[in-house]
Amino acid sequence: MTTAQRPTLEAVARLAGVSRATVSRVVNGSTTVAEPIQEAVRRAVAELGYVPNLAARSLVTQRTDSIALVLPEAATRVFSDDQVFPGIIRGVSQELEAADKQLVLMLAGSPAGHARVERYTSGRHVDGVLFASLHGADPLPAKLARLGIPVVCSGRPLDGAELPYVDVDHVGGVTRAVRHLIDSGRRRIASIAGPRDMVAGIERLVGYRETVAAAGLPELVAYGDFTRESGTAAMRQLLAEHPDLDAVFAASDLMAHAALRALREAGRRVPDDVAVVGFDDIETAAYTDPPLTTIRQPIVELGRAMTRQLLRIAAGETVEQALLLPTELVVRDSA
Repeated sequence: MTTAQRPTLEAVARLAGVSRATVSRVVNGSTTVAEPIQEAVRRAVAELGYVPNLAARSLVTQRTDSIALVLPEAATRVFSDDQVFPGIIRGVSQELEAADKQLVLMLAGSPAGHARVERYTSGRHVDGVLFASLHGADPLPAKLARLGIPVVCSGRPLDGAELPYVDVDHVGGVTRAVRHLIDSGRRRIASIAGPRDMVAGIERLVGYRETVAAAGLPELVAYGDFTRESGTAAMRQLLAEHPDLDAVFAASDLMAHAALRALREAGRRVPDDVAVVGFDDIETAAYTDPPLTTIRQPIVELGRAMTRQLLRIAAGETVEQALLLPTELVVRDSA
């Protein structure tokens, strides 16, 4: 019994009637070969089932056809019921699949993980890097950009680096949410704010503060970290400090879910006593009791837009520094 040999570059060249060097140029994406010859080579490749050597191709083209998506979060957070991360990953995957590129998913939720990501990406093992869920003034995106590696961030970098980024309109979305509460007659509107070291947390709090200030209303704030547990603790804190509150804006749906439960445990009716609004419009928002009013952000499109920006930069195109995607108020029974 003999084992079938893999088709070689030489076999493709013989079938196509061209030189080995010509086949190599076509396979490696060169545009210097005439189109009829390229077509002959592609037919030979398909007929023989030839699979290019990716390592050799990378040496020739200086490309890996791989893009890294870096999430500076622990695995327990990325793979929790927070649908933001799966949404971003899905959007990135869709665009890379269409571009025939590979996704390298990297978690950097610890100092060791962060160092590993820095070694791998700065070693040119990928053609570009997408950063999502950045915390604080992380210097890595700017460092990679200085090395000439294409970088796009989800959200404005907090270190002031002028890097391309894609985000949603946090401030505009929250403004619409809080205005909806004000227009419905609420006057003691509290906020369960997000992390103070993340753009989403910072800008959603800005939207809340600006809107209540413009209406001459007091600022009632407790902080969470976008998790259910923190939402429960923050809601209990707000009820203890401001028992007369009549509405709550939570900076994530998971924290809003927890707020609904904490209010029910405290004997407060939603929305009769306290109205609740969240942010994200995750799938379960429509199935809470009562269904949650929230801000819908286009999270899958965020991943896709980030990827498109990165691929354009890698192709040598100039892109705008900031791209903001619109958000939408979805009114349900909780407010």
